Amino acid sequence: MMDSARAKRYCDDMKKILSNFPAEEILGSAGRTIQTERTGLDALAAALENGLSEPFVRAVEALGSISGRVIVTGVGKSGHVGAKIAATLASTGTPSQFVHPAEANHGDLGMITRDDAIIVLSWSGETAELKGILAYSRRFQIPLIAFTSGSSSTLAREADIVLGLPREQEACPHGLAPTTSTLMQLALGDALAVALLESKGFTAGDFHTFHPGGQLGANLAHVADVMHTGGAVPLVPSGTLAPDAVMTLSERKFGCVGVTDASGCLIGIVTDGDVARNLGKNLVDQPIDAIMTRNPKTIAPTALASTAMAILNKNAIGALIVTDENQMPLGIVHFHDLLRIGVA
Repeated sequence: MMDSARAKRYCDDMKKILSNFPAEEILGSAGRTIQTERTGLDALAAALENGLSEPFVRAVEALGSISGRVIVTGVGKSGHVGAKIAATLASTGTPSQFVHPAEANHGDLGMITRDDAIIVLSWSGETAELKGILAYSRRFQIPLIAFTSGSSSTLAREADIVLGLPREQEACPHGLAPTTSTLMQLALGDALAVALLESKGFTAGDFHTFHPGGQLGANLAHVADVMHTGGAVPLVPSGTLAPDAVMTLSERKFGCVGVTDASGCLIGIVTDGDVARNLGKNLVDQPIDAIMTRNPKTIAPTALASTAMAILNKNAIGALIVTDENQMPLGIVHFHDLLRIGVA
């Protein structure tokens, strides 16, 4: 470990080196990295159309048939990628957990049951820390899927299904830092998660169950979750005099008032803008029908909150009356309600 003086000298030296590194060389380095990693992804896509296709299908079938969880494990950068893959699987309807192989050797093997399946990530397939979890999977006949480029490695020999990754050049100029290799692991994990999602018929509603918080959860909320109902909905019957309808519009503070027919179905809407545009007319003795917009934009209570926001933005309006299939008003949703829960 460097002492503070040596650490300061090192930092100063690095600052001098970086200050002399032209911007075009920095951007050139970035471009080479992205291009090298893109080549790795192209190679992975090509493999999925050839030798990797059959084991990939078997892996999806195996993971989709278990009654337990998918256990993901790996060491170093492969472990970090594995943790992300486990999180993606769990959030898309496939119960999953990351187990670190070193911790597994000290008791965490008890987290793995015979109903589970194991995904092991190891670029070489010879990671020493994996021996315990490999032996455990073989002892209890737990399905084992390998992500590895070592086709003849210990991991490949022990695994039930081998997802062989193409050996492509790392983006690191020294060929040492895992870059292209970890990106391919991540992409293959995403491919598995999405294939499982689609094979299970996982819906946007299911997604909301696992993502109740944040912007994603807000976008997946339903209109029924945020709409105002009952006496809060600004409605007047057809034939209501304009001054009385404007009073309802003003009191409810949604910037609009819906007009209903004798059966209670929505037939029109009047907004603040409609009233302003007709101020020059004598509306005192006229029904609100005279200035209403017929067949207004509405939305179903089962629609997503993000859909409601899209309609509001597209039509430059502030609120939508929520109706059933017969145009019977059920509620109203305002763009402030959507912004409050985080819909963007």
